[in-house]
Amino acid sequence: MTTVLVTGASGYIAKHIVLQLLNQGYEVRASVRSLEKSSEVLDAVKPHLLDPAKLESRIKFVKLDLEQDSGWHEALGGVDVLMHTASPFPIASPKDENDLIRPAVEGTLRALRAAQAQGVTRVILTSSNAAIYGSDLPFGKTEFDETMWTDVNHPIGKIAYTKSKTLAERAAWDFVAKHPAISLTTINPVLVLGAPLDTNFGSSISVIERILSGKDPLLPDLQFAVVDVRDVAKMHVIAIENEKTIGERFLAVAGTRSFVEIAKYLKSIYPQSKVKTGLAPTFLIKALSLFDKDIKSIIPMLGKPANASGAKAQRVLGIDFIPVEVTVSESADFLIRNGFAKA
Repeated sequence: MTTVLVTGASGYIAKHIVLQLLNQGYEVRASVRSLEKSSEVLDAVKPHLLDPAKLESRIKFVKLDLEQDSGWHEALGGVDVLMHTASPFPIASPKDENDLIRPAVEGTLRALRAAQAQGVTRVILTSSNAAIYGSDLPFGKTEFDETMWTDVNHPIGKIAYTKSKTLAERAAWDFVAKHPAISLTTINPVLVLGAPLDTNFGSSISVIERILSGKDPLLPDLQFAVVDVRDVAKMHVIAIENEKTIGERFLAVAGTRSFVEIAKYLKSIYPQSKVKTGLAPTFLIKALSLFDKDIKSIIPMLGKPANASGAKAQRVLGIDFIPVEVTVSESADFLIRNGFAKA
C-alpha cells in the first residue's frame, strides 16, 4: 500500500488532502508541529470518511517543524510520496519578511533533503499562484499560466508572502535539477475557498468573512482568482500516480471575480446581511494606505487583472472545477452556520 507523508496536516487544504487520501485507500503519515494537533485532524476527517474502520492503523502522526532538523529523516523512512503542504500563510505581512521566507524556503529544502536521503522519489509540493502572479502579463496574454514566474523585484513580487512562495518553489525546482531521481510536481492554487472540515482553518476564507461582516463601507478594486479547496486536494491526490504531471506546475483555478462581484453575489443570497457592494475610488484607498499598513500592502494589486488559466489542470488532471459561486456560497454558509458571521 502506498504511504504518503503530508506535512502541515492540520492546515485547511491539508485536512482535505488527508481525507481524500484516506478515502482512496492510501496510508497517511501526517506531520504536525505539536502532536496535540493529531486529535484535531482525526476529528476533522472522521465524519467524512467512506470507511472509518481501522482509521488509527491507516494514519500515523509525527512531529515536525519547518525550522528544525529533528525528526525529518525518521518521518520519511518507508514513505513512498512526500506531499509538502506546510508553509506559513499570514493574514498580514510581518515586520520582517524573513519570518515568512526563511521557514518557507528552508522548510521546503529540509523536506526535500530528507526525502532524497531516504530514497523517496515522488514529491508533490503545494506552491501558490503567488509564485506566478507577481509580475506583469506578457504582451498579448490575457491570463496568467504556469509558464510565468513572479518577479521578486516587482511591486507585488516584493510582498513578503508572495516572495516566500516564489523563492520556496524556485528552491524546490533547483534541488530536483541537482537530484533528478526525484519526480516533482507543484500545485499552484489561487485564492482557496470552500467549506473547511472543521472550525480550525486558515486565513484565506477570511475574505468571505470580511465581506459578510460589512466592515468595509466600500470595497477596493481588487480581483480574485478562486478555487475550491476540494479541487485543490483532488489535484494533489491525482498527481501521485499521473506520470504526465512529473516535472510540471499546475494552476488550481476555477474562475476570477472582483471583490464587488463576490459581494453582490453574497448580497443576493443574504439580502438582509450587512454586505456592502459599493466600489471604493482608488485614490481613497491610496490615501487610507498612508495610515494603515495592511491597506498599503494591497496597493500594487488595485485594478490589476487576476485572470488565470486552469486549462492545463483540466487537460492533464481531468479536473472539472467546482463553479466559483458554489464555492463562495458554501464558504459563506459554513461561516454563518458556525457563528463566524451573520446573515
